Amino acid sequence: MKKFLEEFKAFALRGNVMDMAVGVLIGGAFPGIVTSLTDNFIQPIIKLVMTGKVYTLEEISGYASAFGSSVVNFLIMAFILFCLLKAMNKIMSLGAKPEEPEASTTKICPFCMSEIDIRATRCPHCTSVQPEEDKS
Repeated sequence: MKKFLEEFKAFALRGNVMDMAVGVLIGGAFPGIVTSLTDNFIQPIIKLVMTGKVYTLEEISGYASAFGSSVVNFLIMAFILFCLLKAMNKIMSLGAKPEEPEASTTKICPFCMSEIDIRATRCPHCTSVQPEEDKS
């Protein structure tokens, strides 16, 4: 059972699964903006063109306010998702061992400045004898 839970954790916290979850949540919030844009801007413009109805300043400000509210709601949800993912990534990195830099396998010949194998005693490019490296 423990192995099963570890496998599920590895699956659920993989990058693609988290990206998909964020996409679904953002996709669920986005129709609110589209609906508000349609109801508060596009439909009044169509009504103005088709019927000649002139809107009052209060009506226009109400439409703008409703659309602004939808945008703010979307931004708040996106920010909360961002914070949650940032915290989750931080938690996941706590248990991980820090990566040690790989030891270099090459060095630069001090005579011709070519890159050579670190174990070389002679440069294959200029054939110069390589000085001994101080191991201390």
